[in-house]
Amino acid sequence: MRDTRNKFYEEVILAGFGGQGIMLAGKLLAQTAMKAGKEVTYMPSYGAEVRGGTAKCMIIVAEGKIASPLVGRPDSLIVMNKASLNKYASHLKAAGLLVMNSSLIKNAPQLDETIDVLAV
Repeated sequence: MRDTRNKFYEEVILAGFGGQGIMLAGKLLAQTAMKAGKEVTYMPSYGAEVRGGTAKCMIIVAEGKIASPLVGRPDSLIVMNKASLNKYASHLKAAGLLVMNSSLIKNAPQLDETIDVLAV
């Protein structure tokens, strides 16, 4: 549940295959936010396989208290493969940000026109 009194509150999902650096990227984002004095939750989720299985982490960064570490509808979604894009793109909030790995994802799906798409 989002505390609307927060001046800054960002929910992020990073997802891809195991071995693509999803957990490292999530940890770096969380640690950087903590060093900046923000409240942070970091919740990793691994598939059964070590490499090649699914990897996802949910991060919330806020200026105030965070009620739950779970992210249902992220403000930002960073995906490293097509399977993760297909699974999580529909959860992205309107006016959100989608960052996708253009090496493995050639076309973004039809999304709300308010969503910014960045292919890197």
